[in-house]
Amino acid sequence: MLEPGDHLTRAEFERRYAACSNLKKAELIHGVVHISAAVRFYQHGRPHAKLIAWLSMYEMDTPGVMVADNASVRLDDFNECQPDALMMLAPDCGGHAVIDEDDYIRGAPELVAEVTSSSVTFDLHTKRDLYRG
Repeated sequence: MLEPGDHLTRAEFERRYAACSNLKKAELIHGVVHISAAVRFYQHGRPHAKLIAWLSMYEMDTPGVMVADNASVRLDDFNECQPDALMMLAPDCGGHAVIDEDDYIRGAPELVAEVTSSSVTFDLHTKRDLYRG
């Protein structure tokens, strides 16, 4: 079981998250579990779709660029974010993040994007600072 406010290591967070088949988006920030609310069409769903379309078009025309939607990003032992969208360079093209053997991203991608209306302060400060290291 994964509950908002739980204090966990990243390893325990991943174990519990994997066991929650009904959970769509949870993040571990400074060792604390954060679970996102239901997604609304105009406030999130539609802008998110446009963001992914834009990044995907860029990816198709730019060698070495990889785009992902809601992929988990392991930043360290107490932080694992799941941005709405991200873009990263392949390591052989100078990218800083890598894809681990278990298919998770390790390290901060070159670009992360969040579509937000209710969590602006959290996304703009706390999460942004995590990616900057």
